[in-house]
Amino acid sequence: MEGRRERKKAEVRTRISEIATALFLERGFDAVSVSEVAEAADVARPTVFAHFARKEDLLFDRYPEAEALVVAAVEDRPAGTSAVQALSGLLVTLADEGHPLSAMRGQFRRFWEVVAESRALQSRARELLDQLEQAIAAAMAHTAVPEPRLTAALAVAAYRTVHLEAVRRILAGEDATAVAVDHRAQTLHAIAVVDGHLADVR
Repeated sequence: MEGRRERKKAEVRTRISEIATALFLERGFDAVSVSEVAEAADVARPTVFAHFARKEDLLFDRYPEAEALVVAAVEDRPAGTSAVQALSGLLVTLADEGHPLSAMRGQFRRFWEVVAESRALQSRARELLDQLEQAIAAAMAHTAVPEPRLTAALAVAAYRTVHLEAVRRILAGEDATAVAVDHRAQTLHAIAVVDGHLADVR
């Protein structure tokens, strides 16, 4: 059971991230300093870095949640379900629930614009995706998936392709509802292709 100290830390972390994100969405990532975030959140600058190793992580604050979700999906998957199928099921469920980690919604457009405007954010996003791939590979290895590193890399690459295409379409002004429908279908298709090819070579 989470203790009072842990809850307080989580509350401070959430408050800092929410305030930082609001500032980034309003003014752009590069135009906002960590000191400004600290002042707006009424904390000391070192407190910000006690919760977030890098400025970019203030916007990508959901990464720990993403890693926990994909690892759990792989490690706790039902018998007879492949690791790739488990990942596909998770991604579609998150999309259906409107979760920011997978959903395609017009309300997220500004978030993606901020990322597109900042090379620092784009670089950090690639680093976090690499970390996520490694975490998935470790979970696959732990559950005896053949070729875990290759399987994780293919699954992540497939979803990344689908995700980036959907984001591109929303940024181009396409109807978000239509994009969301296509994104869901393409996620299922892309992951199924990976799973099918892997099954063929086993």
